[in-house]
Amino acid sequence: SAVAALLVAAVAISCGGAALESLRQPALGEGDPVPELVGITGWINTDPFTLESLRGRVVLIDIWTYTCINCIRTFPHLKDWHKKYSELGLVIVGVHSPEFEFEKERANVEAAVEGFGLEYPVVQDNDFETFHALGNRYWPAKYLVDKEGIIRYTHHGEGAYAETEMRIRELLEETGAAVTSIAPDVAPEPAALDP
Repeated sequence: SAVAALLVAAVAISCGGAALESLRQPALGEGDPVPELVGITGWINTDPFTLESLRGRVVLIDIWTYTCINCIRTFPHLKDWHKKYSELGLVIVGVHSPEFEFEKERANVEAAVEGFGLEYPVVQDNDFETFHALGNRYWPAKYLVDKEGIIRYTHHGEGAYAETEMRIRELLEETGAAVTSIAPDVAPEPAALDP
């Protein structure tokens, strides 16, 4: 329909074409094998690695871009999970997929990573190849991957922090990690504002 065509065009314009390509790709979700990181143009806080090399660990892929306020609001939770669970086998991989051209500059991404205090690996997905491989359409987006490389949980946007943490804990327990001595964050999330 004409309305659908206009909507697709609006999404393409607002997302620099990134979301348009993802509309052609089926979104991956629970039960799908995670695709490998592809098209990575930079590695920050890490040497290059593959997701295959992380088998046996729990991986949280965080799709973000540094000027996105919704992405920025997730950082306290990501940093908390990294601090609490990285020694037990959680690997957070920040996949920086830029919304704007200036966000492709490595120095800008490095400054943002340092400024936000992100200590986990961040990869630059400047051409949206990993973004598209996941069939992703959003910033921020979370893909939680089990020890076998299967996506077991996804969340798009802000919120669901307690649910996400509980899923992290469940998957870590599946690896044999003891998480019972670590208190999850059970603080209530702020209610959404009703316009």
